[in-house]
Amino acid sequence: MRITLVQSEIRWEDKTANLSHLNEMISATEDHSDLIVLPETFNTGFSMKGLEMAEETRSDTFKWMLDIAKGRNAAICGSYFIKEAGHLYNRFVFVDKTGREISYDKRHLFSMGGEDTLFTRGNKRSVFEYGGIRINPVVCYDLRFPVWLRNRGDYDLLICVANWPESRREVWNYLLRARAIENQAFVAGVNCIGIDNSGNRCSGESVLIDPKGRVILTLPENQEGAATAEITLNELEDFRRKFPVWKDADDFKINI
Repeated sequence: MRITLVQSEIRWEDKTANLSHLNEMISATEDHSDLIVLPETFNTGFSMKGLEMAEETRSDTFKWMLDIAKGRNAAICGSYFIKEAGHLYNRFVFVDKTGREISYDKRHLFSMGGEDTLFTRGNKRSVFEYGGIRINPVVCYDLRFPVWLRNRGDYDLLICVANWPESRREVWNYLLRARAIENQAFVAGVNCIGIDNSGNRCSGESVLIDPKGRVILTLPENQEGAATAEITLNELEDFRRKFPVWKDADDFKINI
């Protein structure tokens, strides 16, 4: 599977500008890709005007994603704000060229930033298969909680989309590698760049990591860009056979 990481500077609360700019960035990528990964809240930035910024399901941003997927003959994913049945969610959305949609609602809400006062947390993982690869999507703060992300033999690729602040950039890099190593899985972490309306800076450093914790692809800090790399299931399965640490893993139980 060929994966494209798109590291954009998000225009604060400007959906039209963000989607137009991302369209330009994606159009400029020459490499064929099977999956395009965008940052957390790629269409608005992480605004505390969540309800005002939110959309109904399968609304404007979904339609934009579907157009990209059809035009690029690929799938596309990232998170944005969704309102549904009286609740507000920070929702990861995956769309492929056929219109197939997979969603995951952010489980761990960043209480230190007030996210828990606005949003409803998710209550289930959403592992799914695409192109022969089993994918487990998570959003930003979820990355800090290894029990929730524990590989139970059910996924090959962990995708984390984020607005991760520059002040904790080392944590971002360490946790992504740790999640890859402990779960014997590929990890794609896609972060945005720029400064939000509260003065918080995100430095990007989006990365694709192999199951041994080695960096396959990285995007530079504080620079927009998109890059593509390939992962193979054969490589992963061979490593798991030769070094089957999963056989000795604890059987964690999660209360939701």
